[in-house]
Amino acid sequence: MNKIEKLSEILSQSESVVFFGGAGMSTESGIPDFRSANGIYNQRFKKVLRPEEIVTHSFFMSSPADFFDFYRTRIVYLDAKPNAGHIALAELEKCGILSAIVTQNIDGLHQAAGSKNVFELHGSVLRSFCIDCGEKYDLNFIVENKPIPYCRKCGGIVRPDVVLYEENLDDKILQGAIQAISKADTLIVGGTSLAVYPAAGLIDYFNGEYLVIINKTDTRADVEAELIIRENIGETLSKAVNLVING
Repeated sequence: MNKIEKLSEILSQSESVVFFGGAGMSTESGIPDFRSANGIYNQRFKKVLRPEEIVTHSFFMSSPADFFDFYRTRIVYLDAKPNAGHIALAELEKCGILSAIVTQNIDGLHQAAGSKNVFELHGSVLRSFCIDCGEKYDLNFIVENKPIPYCRKCGGIVRPDVVLYEENLDDKILQGAIQAISKADTLIVGGTSLAVYPAAGLIDYFNGEYLVIINKTDTRADVEAELIIRENIGETLSKAVNLVING
């Protein structure tokens, strides 16, 4: 039995699967990850600024024009489409096997693929709001209003509904993710090095039977995993779910 067959067997035996994903989930959709050799964090913006410094709350407040310039060119990918992995997870949810997706990604591709129960730990680029009055806007408002998008209602700055460094995760979303993971009998960790906290610490709430890791590099959870797959996550999930559905 190869690893794809083993994964499909685990899925078939499971009643409540949770997928916990990171940036590697969307690289097959053309969105770069953060920490690999060619990732966003290993590049310089305007030759001097480190990306990790730019995506902080303090930088956003002190240098909004540079923040939005970086955000539009390095974080937003308007043409990105769900890949085979996103679609496979949506199919698994339709079958009643996948109970939730917990994602560190902000691209909205899980929902675009059809997934319903998605906990977006770090928010979404698709939503924006005024920091003064709370008026809601979509992504296009930030894309089109340069250099700094100002609220039509009160004149405040409109910011993306994403969690920046120095900001706390949304407690309601966090608690929902914890509850889903703690009730799962299978947890698939995909496309994440489990290096970003507090999000990465959520897998510690898993007490189920099968822990599956699908990631190109080592993670801290490898020693506890029932199955480790070092292949492309989209292709892996697609093949495994196809076996579950079609045999």
